[in-house]
Amino acid sequence: MWSCHRIIFLALIAITFFQPVSADILEYRIEGTINEGTYIAVKEAIEKAEKEDFSAVLLVIDTPGGLVSSTEKIISEIFESRVPVLAYVPPGAFSASAGSLIVVSTNVAGMANGTSIGAATPISTGIGETKVEEKVVNYLASYAKSIAEKRGRNATAVERFVTHAYSAPASEAYRYNIIDVLADSKSEFLKKADGMEVETSAGKTIIQTADQKITVYDESLRVKIYNLISSPELASILLIIGIYGLIYGLTSPGMGAEVLGAISLILALFGLGVINVNYMGVVLILLGILFLVAELLTPTYGILGGASVVCIVLGTLMLYREPLMPEDFYQSFTMLVGGLGLGIGAVMTFGVIKIIQIKKAKKKVGAEALIGRKGRVVSFSNGEGMAKFDGELWKIVSEDELKEGDTVVITGRDGLILKVRKHEG
Repeated sequence: MWSCHRIIFLALIAITFFQPVSADILEYRIEGTINEGTYIAVKEAIEKAEKEDFSAVLLVIDTPGGLVSSTEKIISEIFESRVPVLAYVPPGAFSASAGSLIVVSTNVAGMANGTSIGAATPISTGIGETKVEEKVVNYLASYAKSIAEKRGRNATAVERFVTHAYSAPASEAYRYNIIDVLADSKSEFLKKADGMEVETSAGKTIIQTADQKITVYDESLRVKIYNLISSPELASILLIIGIYGLIYGLTSPGMGAEVLGAISLILALFGLGVINVNYMGVVLILLGILFLVAELLTPTYGILGGASVVCIVLGTLMLYREPLMPEDFYQSFTMLVGGLGLGIGAVMTFGVIKIIQIKKAKKKVGAEALIGRKGRVVSFSNGEGMAKFDGELWKIVSEDELKEGDTVVITGRDGLILKVRKHEG
C-alpha cells in the first residue's frame, strides 16, 4: 500500500515539475540594431506565448548589437518567462555585442556553423577616443558573467566577451559550453533541443520542439513606431530640428515652424527617454541654445550663431552613452549627425539672424523711401524738368546735363521736387 502511495506521490511531482510541452512554437526574428521596439516585441511575444499556451518562444538572432537599456529589459523578460525561450543564430547571421548576451540568457542557445558570437566590449559615441570608463566595462562584464552563471554556461568565456572583445565561432562556442546546440538549420536545432530539461520562472519543464508548427510573431504598429523613434540617429535629427524650428517659429510666427519644432522636440525627447544619456552632451546643447538666444538679442554678425551650431552638434554627438551598439554605428552616427546638424543648424541660424536683423532695421519712410530709386527723364532744361518714377511723374532738379530718355537716380528731396543725378551704367 505504502509503495502505491509513493508511486502516486512521485508521479504528481513529475507532472508538476517536469511537464512536457507539446504546443506550437512562437518565432520572432531579432534583426538589425536592438532598441526599445525590439524589447516591446520580445515582451509581447512572450506574453502571447504564455497566454495562448505555446510550447516555446524561438528568437532567431541576427544583430550587431544595440541599446544597453533595451538589452537588459529583454534579458529580464526572458528570465521571467513562464515558457521556455530558445535562441538560434541561423547560417549567414551573427550575434555580436548585445545580441550575444541575449543568446546566452535563453534556456536553449544554438548556432549554425559559420556564425559567431561575442565581441561585447563597450564603446562610446562622441568625438575622438571611443573607449569608455572602466566602471562601465566592469559593470557589463559582471552582468554578462551573472547571465552565464544563471544558465549554467561558461561564465569565464562570456565575461571575456566584454573585457577582451572575445568572439567565438559556432564550433568553439559549442565546445566551450557557451551554447547548447550546433545545428545548420532551424529544424535541426529544434530536433536537437527536443527533450531538454530547462528551468523557467514557472519551474522545470521538458521541452518538446521536434516537428512542431512554427507561428511567426508579427510586429505590432506600436513596435514599429518604437523602432523608428528610439533610433539614436533619428532622435538626434529631430532634436536639432526641434530646437531650431521652435526658435525660428518664435521669431517669425505664422509660418508653422514652431509647430514642426514642437512636434520634433517632443518626439526627440521621447526617443531620448529610452537611450542612456551623457549629461555633458545635454549641457553643450543647452549652451548652444543660449548662444543662439544671445545672438538674437544682441546681433554679433553670426559669431554667437555659429558658436550655437558647433555646441549643439558637438552636444548631440556626445549625447548618447550606449556601449553595446555595433562598432559601425559610431562611425556612421558621427558622420550623419555631424553633417546634418551643421547643415540644418547653419541654415536655420542664418535665417533666424536675418529675420531679426530685418525686424530691427529702421523702416524707411517719406523721402528716405525715394532715395536710390531710378527713373527716366521726360523733359529737362536749365537744370530742371520732369521725370517718371514707377509710373509717377515728378518735378526734378539736377546739376547734370540731362536729356529726354536719360536714366536718373534720386539723391534727395525738397518738398515735391526731387534731386537727381544721371545714372551711369
